[in-house]
Amino acid sequence: MMDRTPLYEEHIRLKGKMVNFAGWEMPLQYGRINEEVMAVRNSVGIFDVSHMGEIYIEGKDAVEFANLLVTNDVESLKNKQICYTPMCYENGTIVDDLLVYKFKERKVLMVVNASNTNKDFEWISSKAKGFDIEILNRSPEIVQIAFQGPKAEAVLSQISQIALPEIHYYHFTEGRINGIRSLVSRTGYTGEDGFEIYIDKDAAIPMWRKLIEIAKQIKGLPCGLATRDILRFECSYMLYGNDIDSTTTPLEAPLKWTVKMNKERFIGKKALEKQIQEGIKRKLIGFEMFDRSIPRHGCKIFQGREEIGYVTSGNHSPTLGKELGMGYVKKQFAKHGTDIEVEIRGKRKKAKIVKLPFYKGSVKS
Repeated sequence: MMDRTPLYEEHIRLKGKMVNFAGWEMPLQYGRINEEVMAVRNSVGIFDVSHMGEIYIEGKDAVEFANLLVTNDVESLKNKQICYTPMCYENGTIVDDLLVYKFKERKVLMVVNASNTNKDFEWISSKAKGFDIEILNRSPEIVQIAFQGPKAEAVLSQISQIALPEIHYYHFTEGRINGIRSLVSRTGYTGEDGFEIYIDKDAAIPMWRKLIEIAKQIKGLPCGLATRDILRFECSYMLYGNDIDSTTTPLEAPLKWTVKMNKERFIGKKALEKQIQEGIKRKLIGFEMFDRSIPRHGCKIFQGREEIGYVTSGNHSPTLGKELGMGYVKKQFAKHGTDIEVEIRGKRKKAKIVKLPFYKGSVKS
């Protein structure tokens, strides 16, 4: 039996095509995927992301403990600020990539990937000895709805009792949206501006319906997982299980900026220090196909006779009208402009390494 979010019946009512995603029955799409993509790029899209995990760490040592768990610097965050960060094993590979919300010195929230929630909770709990904290997995109680697109602020302001322009990028606040108590953040996984609205599960349906109602005024649409994946891919955001996992490090992925080696300690620091000293052997790159072939996860990458890497993500980009991919290659082949070949269905197809991200939209900075 798959898990369902409190908005499951709403997805059925909207004729969403339901699929199994990380053990959750979620909408892949409601209509045409390209139309959903362009709604987010030009107007606004609404996503049910209630399958994501919410793990709270509370107590005297909450910030210190969170800072130990992740590579980015939680202690440097101001109250109501957020950071994106990997969480690593001792060997430097990635447990998960997540967001850390700092409420105050005694309370932080970690928003983790749906497929990793239980694993992350167990990992975090296993490291808590000696810290004055309480770790709470509140995922079943919370609904998260993403409201993303260049017109998100203007249209959401119609029903907001929060001053949305005052929420800076990678910050959050608490207040009311549509009269419903909400935690509202401004991060995003689409490359466009927008907000994440966290509410109690009992308020899910009235909030969802109201968001769809106001989005319709500007031709906004409810959007499924397929659209979300294309949007994040066009902006070259990492997908755990594809582009990063327990075999890759943040230094091999384009996440070096999230690794604060000036921190006194964090789990995986020694291994990453060693990798910096020795030099990385492979690097995640982006590439553009010369024809309409679509690269898929696991396809081999070649230069001449030599196999140099593999594809992690690939798709047609509706926004750019191109076939694009990301993947790991041996570092000596990772230079922009390098010609490569990708093996797709047994045939080598020509491609060229290009600079990431492929696309940058209205996302704040």
